[in-house]
Amino acid sequence: MTETEARAGAGLPEAQSPAAEVKAAVSGFLKEFKGFQDEVKSTLKQQEERLTMLNAKTMTYGRPALSAHTDAGAPHQKAFDAYLRSGDDDGLRGLVLEGKAMSTAVAADGGYLVDPQTADRIRSMLFATSSLRSIANVAQVEATSFDVIVDRSEVGSGWATETASTTETATPVIERISIKLHELAAMPKASQRLLDDSAFDVEGWLAEKIATRFIRAEAAAFINGDGVDKPKGILLPAKVANASWTWGSLGYIPTGAAADFATTNAVDCIVNLVYALGADYRANATFVMNSKTVGAVRKMKDADGRFMWSDGLAANEPARLMGYPVLICEDMPDVAANAHPIAFGDFRSAYTIAERPDLRILRDPFSAKPNVLFYANKRVGGDITDYAAIKLLKIAVS
Repeated sequence: MTETEARAGAGLPEAQSPAAEVKAAVSGFLKEFKGFQDEVKSTLKQQEERLTMLNAKTMTYGRPALSAHTDAGAPHQKAFDAYLRSGDDDGLRGLVLEGKAMSTAVAADGGYLVDPQTADRIRSMLFATSSLRSIANVAQVEATSFDVIVDRSEVGSGWATETASTTETATPVIERISIKLHELAAMPKASQRLLDDSAFDVEGWLAEKIATRFIRAEAAAFINGDGVDKPKGILLPAKVANASWTWGSLGYIPTGAAADFATTNAVDCIVNLVYALGADYRANATFVMNSKTVGAVRKMKDADGRFMWSDGLAANEPARLMGYPVLICEDMPDVAANAHPIAFGDFRSAYTIAERPDLRILRDPFSAKPNVLFYANKRVGGDITDYAAIKLLKIAVS
């Protein structure tokens, strides 16, 4: 029996020819390669779909730009608006004070601090007005008064010899000036129906009304205040001829005419006023006068016919008189007999304004029904802290 017959008899598979084996092997390889090819195509298709999706998401021209910052004040804005419109204070009570940029805690009497946006608007309007606030020294305090320590004299000195004994020299004089804070209040009102109108800008209207009241009251007090429940103004101290000036009073320079500037060489009194002020103060000095006085002063010329007044050459640059900036304060007196229409000095050294940084608003819907009252108040004080830093021009012969 041959080997082939033996295998067939034993049930074993018949041996394939070499060509059949090669054909089977190639067929298996092609099948596996096709499967690998299909897998690669599927992977490439998925990657292409993913790139297309990423490109669509990164296109900025097809969608609005996202905000670059978080509006942290929005919750307080809504809560404060609800309080102004309807008196609902639940939103304000639920806010975390440290996280909402409020300056002090909420008082137990129901008053609430103005939100940061509104307070900033009022503060900017106060500084933009024609007031001494823009050139004076402004101090933020957390007390009922602000004390300024003034050294108004110098230590005495003298030449000493080798063998002679040294004599006692003068001792400097230290003075304390206490600036008391006074309450400045405003109470505008609006009807409840107007507050209910969603198109009405409650906070903008409130800021404008309060700022207008505070601007007028502060500007007037810083010039003419008598110190009774208001700041002391720069024109409050006694005025004496500059040759007789002593601490506690203000020195003045006369115009040389009884009721106006002198008819000839009118600018001489301005020159005398400038150089009556000490050289250390002149470096930072400013003229202060009202519009009517400006109208008279800007016509003045020197001996060569040149105007002493020059307008600002750049935006927000103040006009200048003899090279010094001019601040127009409408509360300064007009040109009249024995009046002091022009002040000249270093007001950063001469006058100090002390104020508390917070501004409080109390909503009152009951006292003036159907109107709603908004009681706003702040505390501010002011006084002269260096009497040598201001000189006045007096309309007088001498």
